[in-house]
Amino acid sequence: MKKLLALFSVLLILVLAACGGGNTDKAEEATNDDKAETDQEVTIKIGASSIPHAEILEKAQPILAEKGITLEIEPYEDYILPNDDLANGELDANYFQHIPYLEQTIEDTGYELTHIGGIHIEPIGIYSKSITDIENIPEGTEVILSNSVSDHGRILGLFQEAGLIKLADDVVVDKATIDDIVENSKDLTFTPDYEPAFLPELYETEEDALVVINTNYAIGAGLDPQKDSIYREEDDSPYVNVIAVRTEDENNEALKTLVEVLHSEEIQNFILEKYEGAVVPVN
Repeated sequence: MKKLLALFSVLLILVLAACGGGNTDKAEEATNDDKAETDQEVTIKIGASSIPHAEILEKAQPILAEKGITLEIEPYEDYILPNDDLANGELDANYFQHIPYLEQTIEDTGYELTHIGGIHIEPIGIYSKSITDIENIPEGTEVILSNSVSDHGRILGLFQEAGLIKLADDVVVDKATIDDIVENSKDLTFTPDYEPAFLPELYETEEDALVVINTNYAIGAGLDPQKDSIYREEDDSPYVNVIAVRTEDENNEALKTLVEVLHSEEIQNFILEKYEGAVVPVN
């Protein structure tokens, strides 16, 4: 009888040990799974104009990496494809456009896009090879501007601010078109036929014209917007460049973290120092 009791005790201990070992293994496995999930990095792919947007994002990459976010940057040289690729899922976000351009794209295409934060302003400027003063523009001068309709009101507002034209009183400047000009004392001719990326080239070849160039393309062509433009928007321009996303992703935590990093003091100081006022950070 004693032998049977001893044998039963040994078997009971072995069974309990086996059960306990199984629970420990499962607990360890669950802990490891949780750790793996916590340590797993998130990757976001952002489409951006090469200058300054991609350069700013490159500065943000190591900061995001510390937060477990891998930032992939896809450079673009045009203003059409970044929104197309965002809408069809090729990108998680893009960073190249101001709000009126985004709104115009949504109106034209029906894309379900929105923005989750303004990052910087690029004051647009008027350039000329031969004309050095806004006060001494010859009569009949041609004004070359981009074919981006969303920029036309912005440009015409700039010319009105400079005292070169007057727009109809009942027109919202942001929506103004060339047909809304009611006074044109210099008889300027506006030519809105060119892709924005080609404007710096036209600045070089059309020496007697005025060429309106977006800051990113001006910097890319080696121009200094502060020194080389004969007239320029003020730093408080409402045309803020934003992080655009699909509407379904506007609460995506990784993308919200991207905006927080771009609003950080480190990135804002980088923008100020690198572009010396040609690009102005906003928060």
